[in-house]
Amino acid sequence: MQYVITLDSEGSPVGQMEKQEAHLKGVFHLAFSIFIFRKAASSYELLIQQRALSKYHSGGLWTNTCCSHAEVNIPIKDTAQKRLKEEMGFSCPLQNVGTFKYKAFVGQGLIENELDHVFIGFSNEENISLNLNEASSCEWVSLALLEDRLKNKPATFTAWFAPALKLALKIF
Repeated sequence: MQYVITLDSEGSPVGQMEKQEAHLKGVFHLAFSIFIFRKAASSYELLIQQRALSKYHSGGLWTNTCCSHAEVNIPIKDTAQKRLKEEMGFSCPLQNVGTFKYKAFVGQGLIENELDHVFIGFSNEENISLNLNEASSCEWVSLALLEDRLKNKPATFTAWFAPALKLALKIF
């Protein structure tokens, strides 16, 4: 069974709850989103993933490089590093660039209600080894093309992607 760290309204940890139950009840909990960039010819590109269709919510939607929930008694940055390796098959240094709160209905009667820590990293990794239980596809996409896709096809992205991306892009 997987657990999430539950939070009070100020974002302080107050306990833990089984992940599925937390999403059914919409309980506020701790999460993270990772954005891996690389320098391209004239700009930057972002590695995005398409969530596996078998995911418990938002299957088939495009999102940031990696995302998950904090683990009990493990620093969130350590969990982020571990999940990047597990989901995408590579590692790189990560920097926490901030947090944001959001609440969204994500289908199947589930609610994401999270304090999301946003991490960024830079890598030129080409040997991506997707965990197919997590992601069905991935691609490096230019920030200009990504902006166009978000504008013209917002329903193809997860609920947290746009606000998390906005925070991640503050470094540029």
